[in-house]
Amino acid sequence: MLSKQWSAVLSAVLACSFVGHAFAADKQVVVSQGFQSMLYLPLYVAMDGGFFKKAGLEVTKQTAGSPSAALTAVISGSSDFSMHGPEWTAIAASRGAPVNVIADVANGAADWIVTTQDVNFKSVKDLQGQTVVSAMMPTTGTSLFLKLLKENGMDQSSVKLVQVQQGTEIGPLFAGQVKVGVMSEPNLDRAVAHGMKVVVGFPKLYGDYTFAAITARKNVDPDAAQRLVNGLQEAIVYMQSNPTAAAAIAKKEFPTLEPAVVDAAVHRMLTEGVYPKGVEVSKAALQTAMATQIALGNLKAQPDYSEFVVQKYTRQAMAAK
Repeated sequence: MLSKQWSAVLSAVLACSFVGHAFAADKQVVVSQGFQSMLYLPLYVAMDGGFFKKAGLEVTKQTAGSPSAALTAVISGSSDFSMHGPEWTAIAASRGAPVNVIADVANGAADWIVTTQDVNFKSVKDLQGQTVVSAMMPTTGTSLFLKLLKENGMDQSSVKLVQVQQGTEIGPLFAGQVKVGVMSEPNLDRAVAHGMKVVVGFPKLYGDYTFAAITARKNVDPDAAQRLVNGLQEAIVYMQSNPTAAAAIAKKEFPTLEPAVVDAAVHRMLTEGVYPKGVEVSKAALQTAMATQIALGNLKAQPDYSEFVVQKYTRQAMAAK
């Protein structure tokens, strides 16, 4: 159940062995993100809060337009790091791409199910026959939703699933075209602000879940990678102890959102464990995330944790005082 977006990724895999790296003395690096997302706030805090600068790194953020495009940028060598769900990296690695995961960014399944107030929801089975809007597969939110249906004796045919571009799920809800949506922040708290209710929270349902991570090529400059992970670790610790300051940076990164929505979104993701307490990618959290993709046929088997996750950077960063 793979998107045709993978054609670009696989093309980059074939060319990747010819790409090298060169870094200036001041360690200027490029991080490619699929899109601007509240989920990636740890990176933005590291940039805007001066934590990368403190680590001796100048980071340029590029928005690729999709997770697959962000990963392709790393594989081709046009970007040093990418930030997205680890399933994209795992699938590419299983097809021969020399990439792995080096740090955590989000450690909770950051999607929720929201409904209008008139939907009588007591269990997942109450969604039978409903029209549900969600992001286009293979995004994690939709993957989790389909997995949830399966766990409750249902499948995709049990609902009318309307798949839209990620980030636009709130449109059909506001237009009154659907009464149920699967979405992430900040759209979730935009919906709540308009009187809708949260009926399922995947972060609480699944616990530790590697939802977003930093990917790098296997031949990445190790010093640059360590500096990136060091800065990210300091930013994550700062967010946990300074939520108001973290929200202020989020408001800067998302200037068109209502400040109250930003505050609510940051608070929710901190309290529900979406934002991690450190950069470590735990084996259990990764396996939980990969199990979702295996169940849906997007991935054949669990990646070898010791090979797929580079632990030396996170260990050093978390050991630093």
